[in-house]
Amino acid sequence: MTTDAATPPSGADINRTAEIEALVLVAEHGSLSAAARRLGVSPSAVSKTMSRLEARLGVRLLQRSTRRVQLTPEGVELYERGKRVLADLDEAEATVAARSAPRGLVRISASTSTGQRLLVPLVGRLLETHPGLRLDLDFTAQVVDLLAGGVDIAIRWGRLPASDMVARLLGRTRQVVVGAPDYLARRGVPRHPDELRGHLRLGWNYRRAVPHWPFSVDGRRVEVAVGETVRVNDGEVLRNLAVAGAGLARLSLFHAWDDLCAGRLVPLLEDFDAVELEPIHAVYLGRPDRLPPRTRAVLDFLRAHVDLRHAEGPAPRPERVPPA
Repeated sequence: MTTDAATPPSGADINRTAEIEALVLVAEHGSLSAAARRLGVSPSAVSKTMSRLEARLGVRLLQRSTRRVQLTPEGVELYERGKRVLADLDEAEATVAARSAPRGLVRISASTSTGQRLLVPLVGRLLETHPGLRLDLDFTAQVVDLLAGGVDIAIRWGRLPASDMVARLLGRTRQVVVGAPDYLARRGVPRHPDELRGHLRLGWNYRRAVPHWPFSVDGRRVEVAVGETVRVNDGEVLRNLAVAGAGLARLSLFHAWDDLCAGRLVPLLEDFDAVELEPIHAVYLGRPDRLPPRTRAVLDFLRAHVDLRHAEGPAPRPERVPPA
């Protein structure tokens, strides 16, 4: 179907706001080409817009010369009224946008180690991006009940049990057995999973803790019973114990990365790695399409800025490893 070029556009086809904006820019900059640059269109497009507006109103709005474009009295009147209309529209949009911008309190729960290493480095950027937000950060070794605790978002590690919570994957991290150089110099470097039985081992005391360390030996999965000498409920405490030489620990590469890079910890038994990646989720209650803007803003920010790609690959290794 074609249309007659001489037929004026119907009311539904007229973008009056765009016409007024073009007229205002032409008036303020004195030329069609300058207005076109501000609008990101060609001068001919602005010229056609002005001609269409004049034809629709039945009056001449512009006096054009080779050097400059000036407004007629009718053009001046429309410019002054149109500028007020555009200002009112800008104010209305800004008011609505401000009301819909994420604002208010968001309560986030995480373990102490996750809070310090994953959340704390991002808080400043998050608040700069969304200045209307306030945060209540609860770092605890306890697995909190989101509903009872009034928590909006919780950061959880590992496979999640069936529940009413909705999970958004933030990333994955590999687990690695580590030891401090001082400890390894005293007790020797284990070269095979069987040699772990002769070492002090550090582990977890929470209810869902796995009582073994998995390895791959000759293509078979082997689980070595841990029988920890020291058990704790906090990842930072476990990492600090390992750095202090209290024993060997199996830590996430995410948590141990800085210590491995600095040589405070040494990766062990890498040739027997079972290559198990532990997922890290942000979990929340409620339907994803009905989240408050404040909660959705934090979730989207975490998904965009939590970068765990390095924690999935090989562990960094210091230049010198104590001899066995």
